[in-house]
Amino acid sequence: MPLTVHAELLEDLYAKYNRPAHIHPDPVGFVRLYSDPRDREVVGMVASSLAYGRVGQIHKSVADVLERLGPRPWRHLRDVRDAAMERQLADFRHRFADGPAVAALLLGLRRVMRRFGSLEKCFLGGLGARDETVLPGLSAMVSEIRSGPADRCGHLLADPSRGSACKRLNLFLRWMVRQDDVDPGVWRSVPPAKLLVPMDTHMHRLARAAGVTKRAAADMRSALEMTDAFRQISPDDPVKYDFALTRLAITGGEELGELFGRVDRRKAPRDKA
Repeated sequence: MPLTVHAELLEDLYAKYNRPAHIHPDPVGFVRLYSDPRDREVVGMVASSLAYGRVGQIHKSVADVLERLGPRPWRHLRDVRDAAMERQLADFRHRFADGPAVAALLLGLRRVMRRFGSLEKCFLGGLGARDETVLPGLSAMVSEIRSGPADRCGHLLADPSRGSACKRLNLFLRWMVRQDDVDPGVWRSVPPAKLLVPMDTHMHRLARAAGVTKRAAADMRSALEMTDAFRQISPDDPVKYDFALTRLAITGGEELGELFGRVDRRKAPRDKA
């Protein structure tokens, strides 16, 4: 059954869940605490990179890193010496990520932001007007951040060229590009129409239940298939329903059965991002 059959219900879910009251403890809430676009870029990358595991631990870990960066994250990152940044994060750990990996990511962000002026300008350098999705721009930005010592950031920064769904990077792009009651919309030069669905286990389960994908893995191909399905409903904003569906999948709301009848609610982890 095509996803378009559920268009009206998806709009209802968007109206119900895409509100500030439903943001906490989603990590996008951290981005919304800052007004400077450069702070939002840094905070968005930190929050999205650590957005795996249990919600409570994600929130705790992101808050820990931001406390170390102080009230003006970009200013602190711009001025701090490499060795000092590494010392500040030496004892940090979030599941598989340790302090040196986070420090390498942050120092990679700083080098790129110094060179291009912002992550957005770096991203736009790789995105062509005729590109149908954000993948070329994403690949260019990741390549720039990973060059040099920042390559030590490991799994914190997925590599689009390896077929990864790049869930956390696409989550970062959703926050940066879209603008509504949830997403802050920091970047104004990237069309929301080119965004890709942040394909995590929740979205993959929904995609399979809806018959949108038959792929066993939540990889880039399944993300592209789900995005194409959403694009048939909302061509200018295919990621529009991502936050609402993620909230629904986590909470196991009653609309799950109406939307995707084959979803097994017993398997839906309600405390993970």
